[in-house]
Amino acid sequence: MLKTHGCGTLRAANAGESVTLAGWVHRRRDHGQLIFIDLRDRDGIVQVVVRPDDYPEAYAIANEARGEYVLRVVGDVVERSEATRNPNIATGDVEVVATSVEVLNAAKTPPFSVSEDDDVNELVRMQYRYIDLRRPAMIATLELRHRLNQFIRDFMTEQGFLEVETPILVAATPEGARDYVVPSRLNPGGFYALPQAPQQFKQLLMVAGVERYFQIARCFRDEDLRADRQPEFVQLDLEWSFCEEEDILGLLEELFAGIAAALRPDLTVPRPFPRLSWHEAMERYGSDKPDLRYGLELSDCSDIAASSGFGVFSSTIANGGRVRGIVMPGGASLSRREVDAFTTLAKTMGAPGLVSLQFTADPAEATEDDVRSPVLRHLGIDDARRIGERCGAGAGDLVLLAAGESGMVSTVLDGIRRELARRLDLVDDSILNFGFVTDFPLVEWDEDGQRWDALHHPFTAPQSEDAHLLDSDPGQVRARAYDTICNGFELGSGSIRIHERDLQMQVFELLGVGADEAQQRFGHMLNAFEYGAPPHGGFAFGIDRVAMLLAGTENIREVIAFPKTMSASDPMTGAPMPITEEQLEELHLLVREAVAPAAG
Repeated sequence: MLKTHGCGTLRAANAGESVTLAGWVHRRRDHGQLIFIDLRDRDGIVQVVVRPDDYPEAYAIANEARGEYVLRVVGDVVERSEATRNPNIATGDVEVVATSVEVLNAAKTPPFSVSEDDDVNELVRMQYRYIDLRRPAMIATLELRHRLNQFIRDFMTEQGFLEVETPILVAATPEGARDYVVPSRLNPGGFYALPQAPQQFKQLLMVAGVERYFQIARCFRDEDLRADRQPEFVQLDLEWSFCEEEDILGLLEELFAGIAAALRPDLTVPRPFPRLSWHEAMERYGSDKPDLRYGLELSDCSDIAASSGFGVFSSTIANGGRVRGIVMPGGASLSRREVDAFTTLAKTMGAPGLVSLQFTADPAEATEDDVRSPVLRHLGIDDARRIGERCGAGAGDLVLLAAGESGMVSTVLDGIRRELARRLDLVDDSILNFGFVTDFPLVEWDEDGQRWDALHHPFTAPQSEDAHLLDSDPGQVRARAYDTICNGFELGSGSIRIHERDLQMQVFELLGVGADEAQQRFGHMLNAFEYGAPPHGGFAFGIDRVAMLLAGTENIREVIAFPKTMSASDPMTGAPMPITEEQLEELHLLVREAVAPAAG
């Protein structure tokens, strides 16, 4: 055997044993008559001592070894003296006195240190990911993901769910983002798509009588990237026949609470998980994924603004917009420059600006001398008082107001709310505050104002009491849909599905999918619904995002072994890259030369 023990597994109980270790040189220290090597493998680090007088050959080899050399060490485990013990590593009570050292492979000097916790450029880390993953923190992250997957599989199996793999090469269907497509050599002109989710297959498994399905599924979406999004990702996908919303939400609460208890018992998970309707979440927080660890709720001042003498406010309301506000406790002491920083932030999120009101006295009793605002002379002290009271401001507080289209106002104040929480040190990293958001709208009017789009996906069932509005007022129809949120992130979403052909066709028609197109794209599902489809629902959550929260990072790339950059490229392998002319010919493809957009 090349090794008998893991480097990080040795303890005082192993003293007196002869062991064979193999791993990488984490650090090497030459003390003249002694060489100390911190030898590292996946299990951890142990100190190896090499003495020239006792084992000169081993000493000669150790003398040539450098960082990241791969060594095989044979030696004896001895307890360290009380004065030389290292409490910072798990093996700190012992060391290995080497009797033999063998170089299994030499190493060039790596582009960054594995032994030091340096702030290395992320692009360099990704280019040399095989080195980056050697760092103990990255190994710990891989182990965390392994334990997360293992917990999920054990939990779902105990709940009677059956793990079933679904295809990766599928038909392209509208799922809300662009598909990654794969040309078919055997079917010229035909293309597969990589699945954005196993949505249709898991519903077909319900028709097939599987009843309870789950899968740790790899999914693909060609969309703009950000810190918590990757082009390929992994999710827990589940579907359940003969269930209702309460069954799924109860299962999810037990699962997430169990994950946290098993993997991060040091974190607090408040239970029961709070539930908010989509409308309530948007009104109180301006977001359908609010961070529930702190308050800072929004207030609607539209009625006050409508009759105010401030033209920006009154014209906004007249044009169908809204005026909403948020309070920063203690913000009256901020300088003009500090307040203006919030306006600059708001502009980056699409707002033309913000209106500020700083109250040095209780708003109910404030005079013009007690309010600092660049618009006070336009707004008037009476409306300023009313706004301060409506927002719940007190003496010494700052009110920030955003005016405009409702969605933009929500986006801006959500961003301001997060920034206020950061500045006021309200974010408690010792808490995982899960919650459920329910009763989403079934459809939304698309950005071009041309048609209705499904807010979740076209297979989501409408609330039964709203179904009669599908033809007359679809914007008022609520979906039987629900999201799980945690600490300001959406972890996943699900819904009770449509299981009847006629209702599915009605929704397709609402979404502008005609009968012929529906049959072409979804005929397999529509046909299946005519062969005894049971009522069913499901859910999917991003395992990458859950791992990100458990690892205490806000960058999803830190918890993925081989991530892509923000441009969906891999600096290590060079993907995506051109393919050969021969491959293009086999696939019956021609590549058009990319043309840069014209200036201006």
